[in-house]
Amino acid sequence: MKNNNLNISKTSSYDFFLPENLIALYPANPADSAKLLIYDRKTNTITHEVFRNLGNYLENHTIILNDTKVIKARIFGYKHTGGKIELLLNKPLPDNKFLSFIRGKVKIGDILNFEDLRAKVISLNPDGSRVVEFYDSNDISIDFDQLVNILENIGHIPLPPYINREDNKQDERDYQTLFAKKDGSVAAPTASLHFTKEMLDKLNKQFGTSFITLHVGAGTFKPVECEDISEHKMHSEYYHIDNDTINIINSDKKILAVGTTVTRTIEYYYRTKKQNGECDLFLNPNNPPQRVNAILTNFHLPKSTLIMLVASFVGIEKTMELYSEAIKNHYRFYSYGDAMLIL
Repeated sequence: MKNNNLNISKTSSYDFFLPENLIALYPANPADSAKLLIYDRKTNTITHEVFRNLGNYLENHTIILNDTKVIKARIFGYKHTGGKIELLLNKPLPDNKFLSFIRGKVKIGDILNFEDLRAKVISLNPDGSRVVEFYDSNDISIDFDQLVNILENIGHIPLPPYINREDNKQDERDYQTLFAKKDGSVAAPTASLHFTKEMLDKLNKQFGTSFITLHVGAGTFKPVECEDISEHKMHSEYYHIDNDTINIINSDKKILAVGTTVTRTIEYYYRTKKQNGECDLFLNPNNPPQRVNAILTNFHLPKSTLIMLVASFVGIEKTMELYSEAIKNHYRFYSYGDAMLIL
């Protein structure tokens, strides 16, 4: 697909039509049987593969993954007036406050009742998010760790909005990486969902694996709404990189970043030298990667910062060509969909 009207700075250039039947509602089973589209930049070639054969295409890359854990961030309850409410936790803030999204009209001071939990609306933000404080059944303000424990019993896995179905018990396993360790995400680092234990063990022996932590927020699904992408305000997400991974980034080793979250975290550290903090790096063709050598990622939403990140590696024309090729070959898209490797 050759389109001479594409402009790297225009959001509309990152749009494409996706047939609804290509939105994956469930993951491949087994996970490593997903399709893998491989694009080699050196040879300008596309290869269609199965995910489990990923290792055949790597050279001496060190594989870096995100060990964040998805929490049961979606809860259903009632306002004090009796109206139904749905709350999606986004991230903790200082002083036991939490950034959330609430489906249903609320005002400052409203009390929201959930099983074993209450929330008080503290403030309303212009972007539609809400700041709330949570209380346990004894009306005592609770911190993040206490909240996660309660959510484990009453909450739901926060499936993305385009997976248009109710979550189920299987999603508690499917929408979580094998190496999920640190509570904090409300969306999975989905490129990592394709690994099986056998495959991961084999890759670790052959290439070596390392980890960063970035807690994925709901902002990852937010479309870019301004036409000039330079005007987009990127959401921020908490990250931490341990010393072993820092040493790899600071070395001359080739890096395969598994997913957009790992890519952004490595690139943010490479620019700032901050080992932890809030990452708000917006990678796009005007701001390409400086350290990551290869990326493994899923297929993303039109006009999203994620497809723009893909274009930061290969340019917008090639990105749209690769997406067109994936659609033509019936690849499955989004969180539970198939994967792409850019070398």
